[in-house]
Amino acid sequence: MQNKVAIVVTSISNPNKVLKSIASGAVEHGYEFIVVGDTKSPSDFYIEGCKYVGIEDQVKSGLEFAAVCPTRHYARKNIGYLLAIRDGAKVIIETDDDNMPRNSFFSKRERLRSVHTLANANWVNVYRYFSDKLIWPRGLPLDAVHNSLPALDALPSNTVDCPIQQGLADENPDVDAIYRLILPLPQLFLREREIALGKNSWCPFNSQNTTWWSDAFPLLYLPAYCSFRMTDIWRSFVAQRIAWENGWHILFHDATVWQERNEHDLMNDFVDEIPGYTHNRRIAETLGSLSLQAGHKHILDNMRKCYEALVGIGVVGHDELRLLNAWLSDLVQIGWLE
Repeated sequence: MQNKVAIVVTSISNPNKVLKSIASGAVEHGYEFIVVGDTKSPSDFYIEGCKYVGIEDQVKSGLEFAAVCPTRHYARKNIGYLLAIRDGAKVIIETDDDNMPRNSFFSKRERLRSVHTLANANWVNVYRYFSDKLIWPRGLPLDAVHNSLPALDALPSNTVDCPIQQGLADENPDVDAIYRLILPLPQLFLREREIALGKNSWCPFNSQNTTWWSDAFPLLYLPAYCSFRMTDIWRSFVAQRIAWENGWHILFHDATVWQERNEHDLMNDFVDEIPGYTHNRRIAETLGSLSLQAGHKHILDNMRKCYEALVGIGVVGHDELRLLNAWLSDLVQIGWLE
């Protein structure tokens, strides 16, 4: 039997063409589609083929995390992940309400991939493998943008386990505010390319077009007590560190969505990204120095160690640990460890 697939989005928008397109594709392919609302969401939200979960239903869900997560926060997307897991999802695809899916977005994913791999490369500007233009992913340290990298064809090709797979986004890709303020958009990435990053090769990945298999579900956790522009980026660093302990690779593949970006104040984005510009290297060093354990049964404890370390160096607020404990408790209650 094919693994059950769920698509998860959080949104305060009225039903728009992106959400309607995702719903239509989900129905066609037999995927569950969950939209997590917030206090600003329309009370009458409805799209055929979409399971909309408003604030009241979130609180009634019985999830410990839903009761303690701040409102008006992107971290409420975590509730959608938990509901998808409880509903029996074995694969979760996450995206946002301004990423228009191509047909390829709904294609069946394969976890084991025979791809070019790169390990022990320190910071990797993975966009260089998908574009000849000057471009880098949000969250990459600015002094790593021009790091030298081997050519894609020069890299070894291996069959590797990739339970986390980051798809790119065309038109208005996931770049930081500095890029948006000074460099041209739209941008299109090269097609039919992919690369898997292994141990000690850091590259931020986002929550806009990412696929997760069940072994990695705990790593979906988005922290709330940090900059909004860093929540998915710092999550990605924790996920990478724990992935390496389990022999997993992070796959990056060509764009299966294009972004019609919601309105942003770029100077506000810049201010919100400053903690990343100043702390991302320290975060990687801190996580890299931790003693973690391999194996499914140790992932939850590894997450505690990672977030306790981030709280310890002052980049994530102490209140995060209460939310994290609620998340981990919910995962146990809904049977993820079984």
